[in-house]
Amino acid sequence: MTTHLTWRDAALALAIVSVWGTNFVVIRLALDALPPLFLATLRFGLVLFPACLFLPRPRSVGTIQSDIKYVPWANLATYGLCIGMLQFGSLFIAMNGHISPGLASLVLQMQVFFTIGLSMLRTGERLKTHQILACALALTGMGVIAVHNGHGTTLAGLSLCLLSAFGWALGNQASREAGKVNMLAYVVWAALFSMPSLLLLSLLIEGPTAIMAGIARATAVTWASVLYQSAANTMFGYACWAWLLSRYPASTVSPLSLLVPVFGFATSALVLAEPLPPWKIAATLLIMAGLAVNMLWRPRKTVLSGKAD
Repeated sequence: MTTHLTWRDAALALAIVSVWGTNFVVIRLALDALPPLFLATLRFGLVLFPACLFLPRPRSVGTIQSDIKYVPWANLATYGLCIGMLQFGSLFIAMNGHISPGLASLVLQMQVFFTIGLSMLRTGERLKTHQILACALALTGMGVIAVHNGHGTTLAGLSLCLLSAFGWALGNQASREAGKVNMLAYVVWAALFSMPSLLLLSLLIEGPTAIMAGIARATAVTWASVLYQSAANTMFGYACWAWLLSRYPASTVSPLSLLVPVFGFATSALVLAEPLPPWKIAATLLIMAGLAVNMLWRPRKTVLSGKAD
């Protein structure tokens, strides 16, 4: 397996992270008309239909090539509920006036550390020295954001984004336990559980009146935003990212996700005129430094023992 991206694949990876980063502004535009939970419902509704009519239920491949079986419904439900309700339900509520798109794109990257924590709980692995340093840097950045409550974010917005990041980490764990699968089919069929649960919550919390009022306010920009989130962000992004991970080591592909907040802040500043005061830049640098240390650190190995320092 090659460790260096070709120019074509590097361009594809850049396109993916740019879509993921700019999606936060797209979400903000859609929230100008639609209630957050109903927006999430539409997002996963378009992920599910009509793709589920063409993509078969995902099957996982074991270590033996002939050992092929369907991904359990429980696993699909776990992924669908964690990604749909926890990740995007919480994120959309947070972005509905509680946190700016740029900061949301940054805080959501805390999923990396939640994913590490969940993996440790499952395997009993201990934190390494560089991971402790990485967590300390990222948590310091979170502290800077919390101190500036009311300046582009609220404590509620920050908490909801952290809950969103935790939901993403839970979804990561579920997809890992599903085994080797067609990721596009996996995401599509998991939406079978995301959409109904989000619709139920929307009806209970936001109510039919708010939903109908949102539909009446919706413009061409609103519907284009919903389509962008479903087709570009989810189906294109997830499928192509999984394809890159199948061709290259995770250590080559994963660090590129560090560019997501860069695109998030840049797009938010250009389109929504989101200010970038020194404290926000400092918080960004701290969190990005923590992510970089965690993803890029390569422990040295001693020649005699072969053990990492």
